Amino acid sequence: MSTSRPQAVIFDLDGTLIDSEPNYYQAGRLLLARYGVDDFTWEHHSRFIGISTWETLVALREEYGIDAPVERLLAEKNRLYLDLVRASTEVFPEMRKFVERLHAEGVRMAVASGSSGEAITVALGVTGLDAYFTTRVSAEEVPHGKPAPDVFLEAARRLGAEPAGCVVLEDAIPGVAAARAAGMRCIAVPYVAALATDPVYGTAGLLFPGGQGAFTAEAAHAWVFGRDDQRPWEGSYDGPP
Repeated sequence: MSTSRPQAVIFDLDGTLIDSEPNYYQAGRLLLARYGVDDFTWEHHSRFIGISTWETLVALREEYGIDAPVERLLAEKNRLYLDLVRASTEVFPEMRKFVERLHAEGVRMAVASGSSGEAITVALGVTGLDAYFTTRVSAEEVPHGKPAPDVFLEAARRLGAEPAGCVVLEDAIPGVAAARAAGMRCIAVPYVAALATDPVYGTAGLLFPGGQGAFTAEAAHAWVFGRDDQRPWEGSYDGPP
C-alpha cells in the first residue's frame, strides 16, 4: 500500500460544505422583488451557482435593468442571506465527517469561497465548523473570483502550502475550473447532479457524479491519501489528472 499526505485541503463553502444554495436563492428572490422583479426562479438562480455574489449581482443588475449600485445590492442581499443562515443552515453529514477526520489527523485546512467574509464567518459559526477552519478566503479579498484561481492560491499561501500539494473540494463548474487553474488536485461533488457530465467536471481527479448523495468521507479520504489498496467505490469516477 502507498500513501501520500496532502500539504493542505481547501474546501469551497456553499454547496460543498453547507447546503446554502436555497438560502442564496431565497435572498436573491426577496432582493429582486424589492426592485420589481417577481419572476426570479430557481432555474434563473442555478445559472450563478459557483459564481461570487458580487459577480452575480453585477449580472442580475444588468439583466433586469436595476438602477441601484452593486454595493447597495450586495449589502441588502447579505443582510437577507445572513438572516436566513442564522435561522437554518445544514452541513452535509459526510462532509462534516471528512472535515473532522482530517482535523484529527492534523491536516491543514481552509475555506475558499465566493461568499462575503461576513457570510463565511456567520455560516461557519452557526454550523460549528469554525472550530476547524481558522483560515478563510473570500472572493472579496482577491482580484478575481472563480473560475480564476485566486481564492485557492491565496488559501494555499496563507496555509504555507504549495499549490501542487493541495486538494480542493468543489461542487460547481467554476470552482472545479479554478482548482485546475491553480494547479491543485480536485474532488468534485456536483451540487446539480444533472450537470455531472459537463467536461469541466471530467478534469477533476475524483468525481462523484451523484453529488452529495454519493459522496462519502471514507472514499474521499482514501483518494486524497492515495491508498491504492482501495477498490473503486460506487458513485465515484477517477477522471483525468
